[in-house]
Amino acid sequence: MPSVTPEYHDLERSLLTLVDYTAKLVRERLWLQVLIGMTLGIGTGILLGPGAALVERETAEAVGNWLALPGRLFLASIQFVIVPLIVASVIRGIAAGEGGGQLKQISALTVLFFLIGTVFAVFIGLAVAILIRPGDMINGARLQESLLGGGADIASASQPRSEMPGIESVPDVIIDFLPRDPLMTLISGDMLEIVIVGIIFGAAMLRTTSEQRLPILNILASLQAVCMAIVTFVLRFAPLAVFGLLAQVTARVGIAALAGTGAYVLTVLLGLGVLMAFYVVLAGTLGRVGIGTFLRKVQSVQLLALSTSSSAAVMPMSLSVAENDIGVRSSIARFVIPLGATINMGGTALYQGVAALFLAQVFGVDIGWSGMLLIVITATGAAVGSTGTPGVGIVILASILSGLGIPAAGIALVLGVDRIIDMARTAVNVTGDIATAVVVERLVPTLEEPNPSG
Repeated sequence: MPSVTPEYHDLERSLLTLVDYTAKLVRERLWLQVLIGMTLGIGTGILLGPGAALVERETAEAVGNWLALPGRLFLASIQFVIVPLIVASVIRGIAAGEGGGQLKQISALTVLFFLIGTVFAVFIGLAVAILIRPGDMINGARLQESLLGGGADIASASQPRSEMPGIESVPDVIIDFLPRDPLMTLISGDMLEIVIVGIIFGAAMLRTTSEQRLPILNILASLQAVCMAIVTFVLRFAPLAVFGLLAQVTARVGIAALAGTGAYVLTVLLGLGVLMAFYVVLAGTLGRVGIGTFLRKVQSVQLLALSTSSSAAVMPMSLSVAENDIGVRSSIARFVIPLGATINMGGTALYQGVAALFLAQVFGVDIGWSGMLLIVITATGAAVGSTGTPGVGIVILASILSGLGIPAAGIALVLGVDRIIDMARTAVNVTGDIATAVVVERLVPTLEEPNPSG
C-alpha cells in the first residue's frame, strides 16, 4: 500500500480549512444563506415546473404548496409583530430623544424625498417604455382575439371610464385618510392609518411633561424589544422560507412563461435599475455614505425583499440595518423606515407606468401627453396610498388602465410575470427607505442649536 505523502496531508488540511471557512462564512452572513436558498429554490421550481415535465401538474402543485409552507409561516410570523412594531417605532421616534424637537424637519424631509422619488420613478418608467416600446413586439390583434374573445371592438373596449375622482371629491379623500377609531385601525391592519395613528399619538406626547410620557415610552421600548426578539428568532429561518417561496413561484410560472413578455420584463428591470442607482447615489452624495459600503450593508435586506415581495415584512430588518449597521439615529430610523414601508412605493409606481404604456402599445391605444400625465398623477397617488404587501400593484394597475381606456383584460398578459417583477420592485423600494433614512440623518443636525438667551 503506497504511503501518504506530506503533500497529500497539506492538500487535505487546505481543503478542510476551506470547508471550515466556507461554513463559517455561510453561518455568519444571512445574505449568503438567503442567496443560496434563492438559487436552490429556483432550481427546484424549474424541475417541478411545466418545462421539465418530470411530474404531473397536480403533483407539482401539491409539492410546491408544501415547500412554500415554511415561507408562509415566516411571513405570518413577521406579520404578527408588524403592527405593534410600527406603532412603538413611530411613537418613540417622535416622542423620544432629539426626534421630538425636530419632528417638523424630519417629517418634511422624509415626505419630500419619498414624493420626489415616486414622481421620478414614474417618469423613469414612462421614459424606458417610450424608448424600448416593448408592446410593439407582441401581436396585438391576436392578443385581442384571445383576451377579448374576438367579438369585442378594441375601440369600444378602450373608451375612458368616468370613474376618476373629480376635484370636488378631494376633501372626502383627505378625510378618509384620518383614522376615526384607533383600536379599529390597529385591528384592520391598514398600514397608512396605523402610521397616522402613531404620528398623532407621538406628536401629542410632545405636549406632555417628561414625567407623564416617560412610563409610556418605557412600555413602548419594552414592546419594541420583544418584537425585535421575535424577528431575530424568525430571521434564522429566512433561507428556508426563501427556498420554499421561490420554488413554488418558479414551479407555477415556469421559465417558458417569461419568453412571451421578455421585452416587457427587461424594460421594467431596466427602469428599476436606474431607480436603484438614483437611491444609491442619493445615499452617497447627500447621505455621504460610500456607495460600496451602502450596497454591502443593504444587500441582506434587498435579498429578503426579493424573496418575500413585501416591504412590510422586511421592515424589521431594514430598521436593524439602518440603526446598527449604517448608524442612523433611532429617532430618525424609527420614523422614516415604518413610514417608507407604507408610502414609499417608487418601484411600484415605475412598474405601473411601464405596464400602462406597454399595454397601450399592445392594444394600439394612443393615450397622448394627457394620458401620460394621468399615469404620473394616478400612479404616484396610488403608490403612496398602497400597502407594502405582495400583489397590490395589479389592483392599482387595473384602476389606471380603467382611467386611460385600456382594456383591463390586458392584465392577463402581465399577470404571469407579476411576481417576478414584484420581487424586484420591492427590493428597490426598501433600498429607497434606507437611503432616505441615511439622507435625513445627514441633513438633520444631531443636536438642536442652544438658545443663547436661555
